Amino acid sequence: MPVSLGTVTASRLRDLPPTIFGQMSALAARTGAINLGQGFPDVDGPASVLAVAAEAVAGEQRANQYAPGIGIAPLREAIARHQERHYGLMLDPDTEVIATTGCTEAIAAALLGLVEPGDEVVVLEPYYDSYVAMLEVCGGIRRPVTLRAPDFRVDLDELRAAVGPRTRFVLLNTPHNPTGSVLNHQELSAIAELAVEHDLTVISDEVYEHLTFGRAHVPIATLPGMRERTLTLSSVGKSYSVTGWKIGWATGPAHLVEAALAAKQWLSYTSGSPLQPAVAYALDHEPAFPAELARDLAVRRTRLVDGLRALGLPTYDSDGTYFAMSDVGALGWRDGLEFCLDLPERAGVVAIPAQVFHDRRPDGVNPGAQLVRWAFCKSADVLDDALARLAAARLER
Repeated sequence: MPVSLGTVTASRLRDLPPTIFGQMSALAARTGAINLGQGFPDVDGPASVLAVAAEAVAGEQRANQYAPGIGIAPLREAIARHQERHYGLMLDPDTEVIATTGCTEAIAAALLGLVEPGDEVVVLEPYYDSYVAMLEVCGGIRRPVTLRAPDFRVDLDELRAAVGPRTRFVLLNTPHNPTGSVLNHQELSAIAELAVEHDLTVISDEVYEHLTFGRAHVPIATLPGMRERTLTLSSVGKSYSVTGWKIGWATGPAHLVEAALAAKQWLSYTSGSPLQPAVAYALDHEPAFPAELARDLAVRRTRLVDGLRALGLPTYDSDGTYFAMSDVGALGWRDGLEFCLDLPERAGVVAIPAQVFHDRRPDGVNPGAQLVRWAFCKSADVLDDALARLAAARLER
């Protein structure tokens, strides 16, 4: 009997485990543990931006009803100016920019709007978990290129080997969550050359674009031959410390943006109306905030990484994002998930096991089995408290 694609899609979704972020945050709440798992800061963004949102909710010029599905014009124009100001990318705000409900929806809309069943998609592994879910929904086949400790760089031979006759897309993420790696010019150039040679479309998740430490982020759309084949995704949440607002965007050539918009209309249709004017204001009137935030995050990163290393936990350098990775194998743990599930009771701290961001190989090996991700986007007091709890606990297996 034939099986409809809808049935296959539903079963694929049901077979996926619940998001690890929700599980670990619930565990933190239940145990009273410090949550260094899910990546959200404990300080809000600029007061001026919050005031614009409040005015849009309750002021004279209220914006509490549906916004256009594509996003309000002032926001799309501000996003276009942002891309030009930072990267020299010129965009038509009417055809090459859409607002989305966070970068997560932008990812979903891009994949659902572009990927056909059986299309192969090259993905950097470990990967943000929504990539797996959305590729399962649209029937795409992921071809992982694994970033491995200690430096988490792209193996260019492995990259080239991942591209085959059915490859249609590269799903890129830089700055990279969860490793904190920021792709360098050699890596980006190799991806661009493959994309041009094999006529691939690149979907580039750049949500941590402004949160880098010593290595500048370069959008792949700025490389030769890539402007016309790259759909760039980002959001305001990380760069302006308003992660709960969930206002993001997709930018690029009109045909790629149109495909994402066609899918978005069946997802959220429209994104938070009173928040869109505030995001436009943030991009235009608080342009220095992300750089200031990145400088502050760099200090907190060093505080956490040095503290973890002092506890005998090998922790790798992070060039961007909110995150740093440790190898718990040095403490006798062979399974990072087991470590993370035990840690709240053992030490009163929550972290995220990186193995859930990897595929298990046919031989049963998981490249991230012993890796754990920590978030340093917390106040200094919270980080110090977490380190003190870890120091007082017995962390060895």
